[in-house]
Amino acid sequence: MSDKPDPTEHAPYYGKYIGLVPDGAILDILERQFARTLPFYRGISEDQSTLRYAPGKWSIKQVLGHVADTERVFGFRAFAFSRSEAKPLPSFEQDEYVKAIDFDARPWSALVDDLAAVRAASISLFRGITPEMLLRKGTASGAEVTVRALGYMIAGHEEYHVMAIRRDYLK
Repeated sequence: MSDKPDPTEHAPYYGKYIGLVPDGAILDILERQFARTLPFYRGISEDQSTLRYAPGKWSIKQVLGHVADTERVFGFRAFAFSRSEAKPLPSFEQDEYVKAIDFDARPWSALVDDLAAVRAASISLFRGITPEMLLRKGTASGAEVTVRALGYMIAGHEEYHVMAIRRDYLK
C-alpha cells in the first residue's frame, strides 16, 4: 500500500504540491526534505533575499515567510483533524497574510530560523500521529482533507517554492 494520499483525500488544487513529493512515510519525508532545503536557504545572502523576479512579485523573503505561514496553517489543520475536530476550518488568503507583515524588514537569517522552528514543530506533530490518525478527515477551505494529505501538502508546498526560487530568482 502506498503512503501517498489518494486524490480523494484532498481538493484537486493540492495535487500539484502532492505530486512533487515521493511516496513514503511523511515523517521521514519532512525530515529529509528540511535537511536538504535548510542549507539551500542558508546559502542565500541577505542581498539575494530581497530579489523580485518581476515588478509586483514577492521577494524571496516574502516567499519564505509565505512558506512558513502556510506550513503553520496546514500544520494546525493536521493537528486539529488528527484530534477528530469536527468543525470546518476557514481558508486563508495568502496574499493578505503577506501584506499584513513586512517580511522584507526582517533579517533573512531570522526568516530562515523561523521556518526551521515551524518545520521542527511539524516534525514533532507528525512524530505523534499514528497510522490511524493519518487517515482522519476534516473540512478546511470548504473541502475534505486527510491528515496524511496535509503532511504531503506541507512538503509539496515547500518543494514548489524551492523550485520557484531556483528557477525565477537565482537563475
